[in-house]
Amino acid sequence: MSFGLFSVGLAALSIFDSFQVAECSPHTHATRTSSASSSAVSVSLDGVTYVNKGLVAFGLIPSDAIDSLGDTLGGFGSAIAFKLGTWKPLGNGSYTGSLETHPDRGFNVISTIDYRARQHQIDFLLTPYTGSANLDFVTAQQTLQLTYIDTVVQFDRGGGNTSGLDALGVRPAESGFLIDPLTAPLADPVMPIANETYQHLTIDAEGLVAISDGTYWVSDEYGPYIYHYLANGTLIQTIQPPKAFLPFDANGNLNFTEAVDPTTGRGGNKGFEGLTLDPENNILYAMLQEALVQDGGSVKTTSRYTRMVAYDVSDPTVQRPPLVGEWIVPLPVSASKNTTRASSEVHFVSENIFFSLSRDGNGNGDGNTTDDTTSKYKQADLFSIAGATNIADSEFDDPANPVAPNGTLLDSVTPATYVSFINYIDDVQIARFGLHNGGEENSTLVNEKWESFALAPVDDPAFPNDYFLFTASDNDFLTENGTILGAPYNAGVNVDNQFFVFQVTLPSVSLAGLQKALGV
Repeated sequence: MSFGLFSVGLAALSIFDSFQVAECSPHTHATRTSSASSSAVSVSLDGVTYVNKGLVAFGLIPSDAIDSLGDTLGGFGSAIAFKLGTWKPLGNGSYTGSLETHPDRGFNVISTIDYRARQHQIDFLLTPYTGSANLDFVTAQQTLQLTYIDTVVQFDRGGGNTSGLDALGVRPAESGFLIDPLTAPLADPVMPIANETYQHLTIDAEGLVAISDGTYWVSDEYGPYIYHYLANGTLIQTIQPPKAFLPFDANGNLNFTEAVDPTTGRGGNKGFEGLTLDPENNILYAMLQEALVQDGGSVKTTSRYTRMVAYDVSDPTVQRPPLVGEWIVPLPVSASKNTTRASSEVHFVSENIFFSLSRDGNGNGDGNTTDDTTSKYKQADLFSIAGATNIADSEFDDPANPVAPNGTLLDSVTPATYVSFINYIDDVQIARFGLHNGGEENSTLVNEKWESFALAPVDDPAFPNDYFLFTASDNDFLTENGTILGAPYNAGVNVDNQFFVFQVTLPSVSLAGLQKALGV
């Protein structure tokens, strides 16, 4: 299935011809260098300089597109990953490949729905544009042409359907969960389910990692858990985080609902938003969107101190991958409102170095017509855990021992080092692609929710440390012409699924590791 302008086709490259005299071809690496020199932003972290050369591509999939199951194709910016073996430079400055994308729990503006977890394949043709002249909105979309291919449904243990309904029930742990993995390799911990009579595993998927054996890790907010899936959608493993992360009520009972904050554990709708992998060492990292409740992360208290955990997943026969790391990450804070800029994604860059996608709640699709649509903070920032305290398997994994009581970090714990980096709403950069920040809500307004990362090499010998950072938005399935579970709906606004591609210089990246992650 293709979407007209959004289908892949080399013939579309001719649309740039009018810029080639004044700006040079969009394929010319020399233009990229010249353009970067006037707009590049550099930051230093752990003695290494990282450079943002700017936005080089923009694309979208319309808000009313339909997937192969007949449902509205939305929300899939929640998580993206390159499909193994598909990234390919064409030799003319363009690139092709496929993205595996994961929506969250379906259209839920009114209430959560019985939306089955699924994974979409989106093919693309990337033609970076680095000229200084502003493209019109339609022409800009030729820089990243997108084609929906297919959808794979993901299942509960035993082949049952999953659900996007709020997790109002608890399924007991399988009897073999704490036994030797060779005797009970499929055993699960206590699981979030829709309710006691509709015992479908509930998933609000927010992170996605493709690994070299063709399987996928998916992180979830309801647990917060991490699920391991075969390519055909079969669930094969579940990782339960330390007790401090689990949502316990005042009576000490697990309550997975996201409608209210628990007494301890992850806040409501504030679970594992970020998931990433160190491909050379097979270390899986997951990061909470905001601080745990006991660390000051509730609706009543603002805390900037979220947590990231790391698991060794090198041995697929191990039922419970060992926790090998846990760190405090200090998120940015709004100076005017004194509120935390929640993190919507994390991505491995190199040993100890990660991207974090932090943002405010303004932009196209923010759902509040009384608010200014002007975004103040949407950024791909960098942080380092090189000097941070590893609190894994410490007293802080017990919810009775907060690491940041009332939002104040204990002196005994050193957090990660966090630096601002890529600005999604730089007026000059977005204007080059026919976009704007603030004002009228329409398809040219930068979306509210950006929630995913994927990284690929530029493959230019002149710039061996340059990479493309793909990022996509979660449009919350907002369309005036929607269909979910066989029923039409009108969300009252059209919010397309927007994609950005930035070109960045990342000297610390292991090219061999990234090539392994890409399967090339």
